[in-house]
Amino acid sequence: MTELGALRSPEVPRAVLAVPLGATEQHGPHLPLHTDTAIAVELSERLAARVAGVVVAPPLPFGSSGEHAGFAGTLSIGGPALELVVLELVRSADHFAAAVLVNGHGGNAAPLARAVRTLREEGREVLSWAPSGRADDSHAGRTETSVMLALRPSEVRLSAARAGNTEPLPRLWDRLRQGGVRTVSGNGVLGDPEGASAVEGEELLATWSDALVSTVRDWLGQ
Repeated sequence: MTELGALRSPEVPRAVLAVPLGATEQHGPHLPLHTDTAIAVELSERLAARVAGVVVAPPLPFGSSGEHAGFAGTLSIGGPALELVVLELVRSADHFAAAVLVNGHGGNAAPLARAVRTLREEGREVLSWAPSGRADDSHAGRTETSVMLALRPSEVRLSAARAGNTEPLPRLWDRLRQGGVRTVSGNGVLGDPEGASAVEGEELLATWSDALVSTVRDWLGQ
């Protein structure tokens, strides 16, 4: 795996640039603020390890996280700023053959879609991808807790893990947009961490990695 930040300028190949996009936001009382970023970085690194000619950029650890503003530690640059950052970042990456935006935070999806649409209209090769998940386990529940137990077990406080709102996310959209996560979940969790394990987390990472690799290979015509 090649990390862009560790290279000298003459060493940078005309490769595919994988950009991990995350967030710095609350993930309940038991998961670290950089959960989304850590997952995006891991998936980007696994992509580079399996697909030749992929270089991993330093992650963008801030995203569109305004819905989590009611909880300490959340830092958000908002949707319009994220869209502009991605636009300018990919525009500056013309040395590379293409760019893959590996997104670890659901709140980034809409700004990324707008940015990708503009970049493609400009003739740039760019792909945005994000891992799939259950509608009733969308934030700091069993899925993310399991993955972080596989990636960063020392940063997970299972003793503090509690269920939050387990309604499917589509049913929560209107209230989330109006008042943020705090209005639908007092502890910031959308899901239930009960039953989370590192074994399950590694299985999820493997499944997501397979999906990402397959998507990128198809996109590159491999």
